[in-house]
Amino acid sequence: MRQLSMMSLLVVALLFDPHRSFAQPSAAAQGATAYRLNVSVDEVVLTFHAADAKGVPVDDLKVDELSLQDNGRPPRKILAFQFLQDFPIRAGILMDTSESMMETRSRDRAIAMRYAQQVLRRQTDQAFVIDFDLLSKVAQPWTNEAGALAEGIRNYTAYSGSHVGTHLDGTAIFDAVYEACLNQFGHIDNTASGNFILLFSDGEDNASHTPLKLAVDMCQRANTAIYAFRAGKQTSFSEGPKVLSELAAETGGRVFHDDESDGAVYEDLRIIEADLRNQYRLIYKPPEMEHDGSFRRVTLKAPERVESIAIRSGYYAPLQ
Repeated sequence: MRQLSMMSLLVVALLFDPHRSFAQPSAAAQGATAYRLNVSVDEVVLTFHAADAKGVPVDDLKVDELSLQDNGRPPRKILAFQFLQDFPIRAGILMDTSESMMETRSRDRAIAMRYAQQVLRRQTDQAFVIDFDLLSKVAQPWTNEAGALAEGIRNYTAYSGSHVGTHLDGTAIFDAVYEACLNQFGHIDNTASGNFILLFSDGEDNASHTPLKLAVDMCQRANTAIYAFRAGKQTSFSEGPKVLSELAAETGGRVFHDDESDGAVYEDLRIIEADLRNQYRLIYKPPEMEHDGSFRRVTLKAPERVESIAIRSGYYAPLQ
């Protein structure tokens, strides 16, 4: 059995009424198959993606092949286990327009547009665009139109530098991530889709009011993973790579270093798509649940045929 880290889960009881039904918006509005999920208090919903050594999704896992521990103890009861194939995707494209990103803006824009035009499926998927430096601005609200997304991405530099030379200088990555998960993913049925932020940034945050931990917590609650593209040279003096790695690891995403190879970039985008479209959902009762807001670490063991898994490291217990 292989020990796997970086856990992807959502404590739905933290956010929603225990008797509420979670349903995908209508086909007319979303163009996607409906999924419904009902959970009660202190039931944990765990989602993860498994792949073999060739990167192919493993779609035949059985619950008795898995070994799950919550805070070092097995769950009281496994309530449900299912494989969700060809899941619809909800994406947030976050573009860092601060001065430090000047040299990579055109490349970041090209990668984001490639996702919108070649990977996003109009029939099932939706996305939005936010650009940020010190402040965040929605450049394109939720849409399934590749052209509208491309326009929002193409024009994102129009807002950049608007605070340069004033007392409003700075880069607030954590604020932007927090607001995207709260105000965008927090207002959709985030249990009915594969949700992620495509973050273009060097990871250098010098102005956020929101700490990294709180930004991570909000994205975990919104069932949203962070996939970051980091272009340009990395230096030993920068905290940026560490920041991006932590954002990705704690939310179940990944960090890609852009080597300016179009083939590699397209493969990276396909990895994201495979992670999100093919997911397992496991619902269980934890061994105990202290409603104190503490972080609960979750670990999972899977069979040898599973080479990699996209999951988070844990979740935050609900407060009374």
